[in-house]
Amino acid sequence: MSSAEVQQVYPRIEQDTLLDIACTSLIHGLEHGQPFRVSLDTLPPSLAAERASFVTLNTTGGQLRGCIGSLEAYRPLAEDVSQNAWAAAFRDPRFPPLQKDELAGLDIHVSVLSESEPLEFDSEQELLGQIRPGVDGLILQDDAARGTFLPSVWESLPDPAQFLAHLKMKAGLPADYWSDSLRVWRYTTQSFGSASSTIRERLSVT
Repeated sequence: MSSAEVQQVYPRIEQDTLLDIACTSLIHGLEHGQPFRVSLDTLPPSLAAERASFVTLNTTGGQLRGCIGSLEAYRPLAEDVSQNAWAAAFRDPRFPPLQKDELAGLDIHVSVLSESEPLEFDSEQELLGQIRPGVDGLILQDDAARGTFLPSVWESLPDPAQFLAHLKMKAGLPADYWSDSLRVWRYTTQSFGSASSTIRERLSVT
């Protein structure tokens, strides 16, 4: 198994715990202006282990409302999810801060990343031949230019060449950019979500 395979599989009960932490952090952010502080003592070891995650917020119509994450593991997973959920709601520069009346209409998605694996290639064609559509998330970097696409982006960009071109543009590079110094890593994710109806249920009991 390569380093780009998810080695830890989270059962439903742990997925629900992470989604509840993300939701709690949104509510806490609206009430206190900061992320929810997770108590690691009450969590299973798998959620207290250092892992990287992304939290994506969508409206019920499927429109992106915020997405923030970590590409490298440097803090406990539960804490990473709490911090990223708050940042997706209140610190994503593409959107204004989340308002209270929006909360009940959000879908929350959490993606837990595997360790990234560097790809070796001498040409764009060779690189494209290594990319696994629908499976790989990619990190692309050349000097200060850097960007990533989660595997979920394959849903809107199913062609590898198109996927790579748009990732270059996200990193601030031309779509047809190529350089011998270009570096690419791949990773996989385990992703799961909570629908807005679940958030409404949570709000009704708080």
